[in-house]
Amino acid sequence: MAITPLDIANMALAVLDEAPIDSLDQDVKAARLLNLHFDLTREAELAKHAWVFAILSASVPGSDTGSGGCTLNVAYELPADCLRPLPPTHNGEPDGVPVSWRQEAGIIYSDRPGPLAIRYIANLTDPNDWDALFTEVLVAALAVKIAHPLTHKAGMIDIARSAYDRALDAAFSANAIQRGGRAYTASWAIQRGDSRYAR
Repeated sequence: MAITPLDIANMALAVLDEAPIDSLDQDVKAARLLNLHFDLTREAELAKHAWVFAILSASVPGSDTGSGGCTLNVAYELPADCLRPLPPTHNGEPDGVPVSWRQEAGIIYSDRPGPLAIRYIANLTDPNDWDALFTEVLVAALAVKIAHPLTHKAGMIDIARSAYDRALDAAFSANAIQRGGRAYTASWAIQRGDSRYAR
């Protein structure tokens, strides 16, 4: 069954026990809030974790920046749909030998000559491309974002947060989020101050 952003918005409203909307462009407070937060929340939730469904691979050519030997002098431009790269390895596999690298904006710098096989979290915008468990997380995340400005009820904020935690736990339990190889997901979470899933 096809799912639309409107369906997801209405599921978020259902978490808060609010009436559904007819369109994200509808001139009502709920629609305005959901329209404001939808895309940014989707991108943030995709980028927070290594969602298996959103991991894509690419082979990217490198260009030598001429900054000398023994430095990260080979530049690789990330694909246009890349939200964030996963740490690169020599063979492009999650359990491969790590490659020295750093990222600046949309460029990876490495000491490895190209092409470089990378894996990355893609900015997938069509809800029909998402794992159902990610959809549940996004629904709850949207509910958290709009709970206070829409309902002004602390209890609804707690309900939304609880729904978010349950949805995320379910995604980890079902292995919808990659933990394997070198625990890249945990290290990404730790960098952002979230150590709940560093196991």
